[in-house]
Amino acid sequence: MSVASFIPTIWSARLLMHLDDALVAKNFFNSDYEGEITDMGSTVKINQIGNVTISDYTRNQDMGPPEELSTVAQELIIDQAKAFNFQISDIDEIQMRADLMDSAMSRAAYNLAATQDEFLFKLISDGVSPDNTEPGIVDITTADQAFSLMVKLRTFLTKSNVPNIGRNLAVPPEFIAKIFHDDRFTGTGGAFAESTLITGLVGRAMGFNIFEVNNMPNNNELLAGHNLGATFASQIAKTEAFRMERRFADGLKGLSVYGAKITVPKAFAKAVVNISS
Repeated sequence: MSVASFIPTIWSARLLMHLDDALVAKNFFNSDYEGEITDMGSTVKINQIGNVTISDYTRNQDMGPPEELSTVAQELIIDQAKAFNFQISDIDEIQMRADLMDSAMSRAAYNLAATQDEFLFKLISDGVSPDNTEPGIVDITTADQAFSLMVKLRTFLTKSNVPNIGRNLAVPPEFIAKIFHDDRFTGTGGAFAESTLITGLVGRAMGFNIFEVNNMPNNNELLAGHNLGATFASQIAKTEAFRMERRFADGLKGLSVYGAKITVPKAFAKAVVNISS
């Protein structure tokens, strides 16, 4: 690839594609917002529909006047900006495969996704309702204890009227290692069939899509929730190719801006754990 043939929209789309493949935390967020993201500092609106009243119905009698739906608008500020800036020498480009730049973009997207995951999971951790937080630190030494904690998190969400479909659970690798020893998860017809494997997703159990995450806050938390309770907005604001002035090399730099907000704290649940080997 040369600077002359660089098309920003194509490479922004490739970066976004790689980013979507790598980003795990996005499963806990929706993208239901209005407005355009142009740069850091942009503001978008999150509109939430108010309650809908359910009334008795009597056959052959007119219903009352239709209820006017109310909306509650919240603002989401794009307050995060992350950039990458790399170069590829002409000799490297000749000696290596033709998709070298695409591979570099994939690596940039992977590292950007890891950064965004840390930000988003911390936002969830800090924004969980205290009513949905398991008190103290839970010691996990057996698969039974791991299973019991999942039951508690499930109960928190159920009591908060969180929909059964679409619930997610993010756990550290040590937690997965515990439940891998339990036939309820790994036996015939268990939760962890290989057919379910996608990025970060190791299977389903107790109504949760279970994601294995390396960059949880302090790597000692379990976070459960539904994407109805949080919104994530992001944009690849800029990608730009340039010729290195004092080198036989092309450079590529890009800027990703994003922001997120917890709108329904009770849509999430949390437990801090101490997992022993």
